[in-house]
Amino acid sequence: MKPLEKAQFISNWIKNYIELMPSKAQSLVIGVSGGIDSSVSSTLSAMTGIKTIVLSMPIKQKPSEYDLSLKHQEWLVKNFKNVEAHTLNLDKLFETFENNLSKFNSVHGMANSRARLRMTTLYQVAAATKGIVVGTGNKVEDFGVGFYTKYGDGGVDISPIADCNKTEVWEMGKELNILKEIIEADPTDGLWDDGRTDEGQLGLKYEELEEAMNNINSTNREKYEKIRKTNLHKMEPIPVCKIPN
Repeated sequence: MKPLEKAQFISNWIKNYIELMPSKAQSLVIGVSGGIDSSVSSTLSAMTGIKTIVLSMPIKQKPSEYDLSLKHQEWLVKNFKNVEAHTLNLDKLFETFENNLSKFNSVHGMANSRARLRMTTLYQVAAATKGIVVGTGNKVEDFGVGFYTKYGDGGVDISPIADCNKTEVWEMGKELNILKEIIEADPTDGLWDDGRTDEGQLGLKYEELEEAMNNINSTNREKYEKIRKTNLHKMEPIPVCKIPN
């Protein structure tokens, strides 16, 4: 399927999902970070014609990332009449969270807490607008190496691009005329003060991860399997203690 056909297919899937809901949602709520995944996902949502609410939720954000999220918001509002954009600054909220949990400080934990505060914000907006939260994770992140925060950006109602590799998302982005700056930006989860990239954290580029994911004989397979094993708990069902009859 060509990129533009794929984009239309996913957008139709979102629309059909809403129409088949027992209690039909009235809005699609999605966070935009300035990255390609959220930019494509929010555009596919807007293409449905359903009210789409896009939120930029900065928390100690690098200006370059924050600026891209705002530019994408402006682009969406300009191109789609059904888009409503808001910027909700969570700096003070996160600062209070950090201060109250100073006895339990963990750099990695606080990074994940940023994602969880954003998830909570998305669900509050969804509740207020009778909407659902749209995920932005791709196939490599969600089902390959588990590169997301459990109950953070992994806490969503639907995952439109979760069957698309990162390279496919980039291809759709180009066809959808997503801003070139966003397409060319280094992928980052936006959870760290130092602005570390996905490649820096994973040790592999997305193209290398995809190749290792699909090729058992890949030279990067061992490294891929190591990352996957570490994050497997995110991709498996929650362990439940079964009581014998």
